[in-house]
Amino acid sequence: METENRSRSLLRDKNLYVIFGITLTSIMGVSSIAPALPSISRTLEVSADQIGLLITFFTIPGIMFTPLLGILADRYGRKRILIPSLFLFGIAGTACGFSSSFEQLLFYRFLQGLGSASLGVLNLTMLGDLYNERERVTALGYNGGILSVGTALYPAIGGTLAILGWNYPFFLTLFAIPVGLFAAFALDTASVSNSLELNRYFKQIGSALKSRFVAGLFASMFLTFFILYGGYITFFTILLDEKFGLSAFGIGILLSGSSVITAIASSTLGRLTLRFHEKYLILTAAILYTLFFLSLPMIRTVWGFLIPIAFFGFAQGINIPSVLNLITGYAAKEYRAAFLSVNWMIMRMGQALGPWVLGFLYLWFGVNGTFYGAAFMAFLFICVVLLLIFPGDRRFLTGVKIKE
Repeated sequence: METENRSRSLLRDKNLYVIFGITLTSIMGVSSIAPALPSISRTLEVSADQIGLLITFFTIPGIMFTPLLGILADRYGRKRILIPSLFLFGIAGTACGFSSSFEQLLFYRFLQGLGSASLGVLNLTMLGDLYNERERVTALGYNGGILSVGTALYPAIGGTLAILGWNYPFFLTLFAIPVGLFAAFALDTASVSNSLELNRYFKQIGSALKSRFVAGLFASMFLTFFILYGGYITFFTILLDEKFGLSAFGIGILLSGSSVITAIASSTLGRLTLRFHEKYLILTAAILYTLFFLSLPMIRTVWGFLIPIAFFGFAQGINIPSVLNLITGYAAKEYRAAFLSVNWMIMRMGQALGPWVLGFLYLWFGVNGTFYGAAFMAFLFICVVLLLIFPGDRRFLTGVKIKE
């Protein structure tokens, strides 16, 4: 009964809906164009091993600028970084749709990535700022469900728009403009302040980053997004196009099915964590990732993907919110944005390197080689969980609150 009352209270909070809007914006940069990647490759005469650069160029600014943006958000406030970022994301993303060459498209993708660089960090930071421990895990579950609804809808919408032309999916990014206006007028961040001296500020961040447990969480995020953006979003769509001849719309529908499962799993995270610690959910997801990629080369019909995709979607739903909840709970409010920006930078590295590294495997071993490579990275994920997260910070794992 207490859990239900807490859930109803959260769902009446306007701040949560602002965060939902930011979440839907932050994931739009890749999921909406994923079904159009084969079409973009053909239209702009780009080889399959190079098309992943559209993801790489989008993620590079997150690696370069996210830590700086996190520090600025801690020192000067969340909204002063958030609002301009949303506007830049929307404007540069729309400009992608008017590109006349692949090189120009990569330039606008870089600018769009710069606008996106702070969104995921600030989204998670504000969830930590606004909600306490039990509310936070419930809010993260809801937000994970919204994220999954977006990743379910965007491929279908993007695939439908790609029928009209390769550039039409990019126009969805105009959505960021009204979200920016909504955040400017409705978001309450008055409770966030930072009075720490810079020396103490950086010392506390450094101390938190030295934890073996944190290293395991960061490594988990890197590996998750390496296989997600490399093995799943990039080369799974290439497989569906090359081997099964699916249209952009068909690819979008198939990807959407997985995201529906993710949304259902994420929305129940609050209840799941009452019975299972997050570390067990993360380990389960790592095992499912490994089995998923090992199964792909053996599937001979499109219908054969339904069960593996469902398991992949379930793994996403229990993994990412669980890791993010542990990371968010570890950081004190005074340096939370900078701390989480390190995680975001590492996550972006996974996004950038996944398509690029697996692209080399594609050149040498074909599309099936990319799946074996992704399975190997998923196996490393299992090792990370067992070696770093399970024996990690015992105060944190046993429920002792980290001092804020």
